[in-house]
Amino acid sequence: MAKLLHLSCSPRAESESTAGARVFLDRFRQARPDWDVDVVDLWRERMPEFRGSIVEAKYARMKAEAFTEAQRASFAEAERMALRFSLADRVLISTPMWNFGIPYKLKQWFDVIVQPGLTFGFDPSQGYLPLLTDRPTLVIIASGSDFATGMNRGRVDMATPYLREILRFVGISNVRFILISPTTGPQQPIDAARERAYQRLAAMAASF
Repeated sequence: MAKLLHLSCSPRAESESTAGARVFLDRFRQARPDWDVDVVDLWRERMPEFRGSIVEAKYARMKAEAFTEAQRASFAEAERMALRFSLADRVLISTPMWNFGIPYKLKQWFDVIVQPGLTFGFDPSQGYLPLLTDRPTLVIIASGSDFATGMNRGRVDMATPYLREILRFVGISNVRFILISPTTGPQQPIDAARERAYQRLAAMAASF
């Protein structure tokens, strides 16, 4: 069965990014009722802390050294998470913007799965090589400031370039972004931004 993986990155059930994902998924399920939607709630998911044996395992892998038992067990957690990601035919990431970047749970998820020999490789003559196959990926980002139209008063969106680059690093370049912003301030611009985003999400879901 074909699968869409949804990385849900907000701790709030009624957040703007989660609501946007709901609009997209409702339309997606109508268009592709035979697809499996695998939801990964990063605030409920079991993720290892990136310290100790899993860090040691990363460097052991880079040096082509054998794992200790503790390193093998820690790396198995990274393999479990990366496999779930790699088996998806489509990917949806819905996330708020925190302090101009991404929530620490999403950064932790990337830190765990971006591992040598797992999602990227290295060749002395070619440099870093992605190991995942490309697949359509949609990123929904909700932010308080109006990054969608540029009325952000000089603030910088660091979430979009980071996500674009880290996904490209492991092999995923077919990435589109939908911004839901602003989510704070006067109500009329918030409502208008939400409606624009929802219309785009519903249209994209029909052919995603």
